[in-house]
Amino acid sequence: MSTVLPPAGTGAATWAADPYGRALSRGRGPLFLRGEDGWLLPLDVERWCADADAADLSALRRCVGPVIDIGCGPGRLVAALAARGHRALGIDVSEAAVGRTRRTGGAALRRSVFEPLPDEGRWGTGLLVDGNIGIGGDPRALLRRVATVLAPGGLLITEAAPHDVDERVRVRLDDGREQPGTAPHFPWARVGEAALLVHARSEGWEPVGQWEADGRPFVALRRARTVRTTSQDADTANSAAVISSQFPRNLSGDIPLAGS
Repeated sequence: MSTVLPPAGTGAATWAADPYGRALSRGRGPLFLRGEDGWLLPLDVERWCADADAADLSALRRCVGPVIDIGCGPGRLVAALAARGHRALGIDVSEAAVGRTRRTGGAALRRSVFEPLPDEGRWGTGLLVDGNIGIGGDPRALLRRVATVLAPGGLLITEAAPHDVDERVRVRLDDGREQPGTAPHFPWARVGEAALLVHARSEGWEPVGQWEADGRPFVALRRARTVRTTSQDADTANSAAVISSQFPRNLSGDIPLAGS
């Protein structure tokens, strides 16, 4: 049996910290990623906590089979998929995010993508949107891990940064209430479309679609050479049983989504 553990410094504990939870509980910011040099990246909490918008739906219409939303946040995509008949699971390291996802009608599990997950190697589509290609600060390692989560030939829909960038940074969450130096820094990555394609191809993924919606660039990827994990441990199997009980019954994962 194999266990995939979170790489050191992925920031899982940090994303579960108070600034993120407070923002999700309010349904609004301010919330930023603050770099060690003071650089700020605003996080669009209001959009995350709203219903799926037209840009989101442009991605969701392409989903096939059961869908896993990696870094689901407050769960707008999981809820939208479930409402349209898809079997969908959100994973997030934040208890507040998982709780909000469940309250909106989606299934969610508090877990890092680098930990064992239910139904590894069987998911039809993976989602990495809202900057989540940056998880762990190493896009290639993340793409490699996602390949073990999806079924052979599975689809990955990724949102890139809206400008030409390829950088690794150390950041912390900042909502304006924390004293400087109190929140720990963690690794993050920012990747534009061109860089995303380079990283994807290096890990055996090939683009099967590229589009932009409301200024947000998306890339759909498939990976023929799929690395498979071995048997799940008992904890993973138990989690799978719990999560499976939350999915709608008698619904095919391949039911097409309604138009947006």
